[in-house]
Amino acid sequence: MGIDLQLVGYLMKRTLALSDIADHVGQEVALSDWIEVTQQQVNQFAQATGDHQWIHVDVERARAGPFGGTIAHGFFTLSLLPQFIQSSLAFEPTRMGVNYGLNKVRFIAPVRVGSRLRARMKLLSCESIADQGVQMAWEVTVECEGLSKPACVAESLVRIYP
Repeated sequence: MGIDLQLVGYLMKRTLALSDIADHVGQEVALSDWIEVTQQQVNQFAQATGDHQWIHVDVERARAGPFGGTIAHGFFTLSLLPQFIQSSLAFEPTRMGVNYGLNKVRFIAPVRVGSRLRARMKLLSCESIADQGVQMAWEVTVECEGLSKPACVAESLVRIYP
């Protein structure tokens, strides 16, 4: 059995020239590395946001709950988008990148603590903006290892300035 070099290239961090990004509109451009969700991360997120709902932070009570254990906050999953993008994409030249916002977010399946997540990035649009920048809209589908449904699907707006 040989190695699919096309797949290997797809799984590696991809560098795109700002001048060529528009050529990729409508394509799935990248697949991120896997990230494991830990109870410590979820607890720290709860501390930072003030969302201490038992389903996220009370391990004993959550064992008897509907998911058989604690689950990550939906917004925790969403907060991983920059990490997913950074692990799989780079843009050249880049002086600065800015998360500009979100157009649509859906939390489709719960993320159990201990799960591994990764994201698929599809470029939806690309347009020139002031200061020679580029604004991109990305459909980011966050997959949870072993689940058929995605954990989250979000349309993320990113601005890159050369």
